[in-house]
Amino acid sequence: MTTMKMKERLEKELGHPNRTFSYDREKDTLKVTEVGNSITLSIPQIIANWEENGDVAVEKIVYYVVEGLKASQHTLNLRDSLAQVYPVIRATSFPRETKDGKVLLVEEHTAETAIFYVVDIGSSYRFIEEDALQDGLTLDDVRLAALANLRQRKTPTKKDSVAGNDFYFVRTNDGYDASRILNEAFLQEMRAQLEGEMVLAVPHQDVLIVADIRNNTGYDVLAHMTMQFFADGLAPITSLPLVYNDGKLEPIFIMAKNRPKE
Repeated sequence: MTTMKMKERLEKELGHPNRTFSYDREKDTLKVTEVGNSITLSIPQIIANWEENGDVAVEKIVYYVVEGLKASQHTLNLRDSLAQVYPVIRATSFPRETKDGKVLLVEEHTAETAIFYVVDIGSSYRFIEEDALQDGLTLDDVRLAALANLRQRKTPTKKDSVAGNDFYFVRTNDGYDASRILNEAFLQEMRAQLEGEMVLAVPHQDVLIVADIRNNTGYDVLAHMTMQFFADGLAPITSLPLVYNDGKLEPIFIMAKNRPKE
């Protein structure tokens, strides 16, 4: 698969009378624009995902672009939409302004992650901008509503064990898997049933890993696992795991087969 072949395939599958395409040869990116809103795609990354997962990787990209463009055209009345507000986790490097200069509603989380707020519109969501806080509505109101809505979502886990260490995966594909790291009741429930050190990972938006680490091999396994998820995710967040101690999250760097030194 070459860059030009993938570009042509994307343009064909995303073709629509209201959409235009702009290819940046130097950056190998394809910009898809509809009604003044745009999404920029990295073609080398899409090719890498296609080589790993086949046509399903392209189908996912097409779906997210279509739904993302639809979400950007959604008219937002925040007070009437509080029942559909959710938090989403992103990397601290994630843009905090829209392309037209509007500041997004965001809060700090850890040294590696930040919390953005969105309105769920069904098959996608729209990021909330600061200027949506009107008529006495505050960030606290949005935060409380978002966390309450998140707690209402089920958090099923799938368990895998490697070399005496247990790994629990949250992968509902509802767009808020990584967000479950903000569900304090869930984290405390997991902490109560784990025997070793509790380490979490949010490599991309569609997975939360809870690890019960009992030996050095567990750290190495988690490091490789997290890096793989990070490389494959459509919305990557961070490849650094987070230790959970006394209700606090701290990013750690795992090197080779040893736990990082304090």
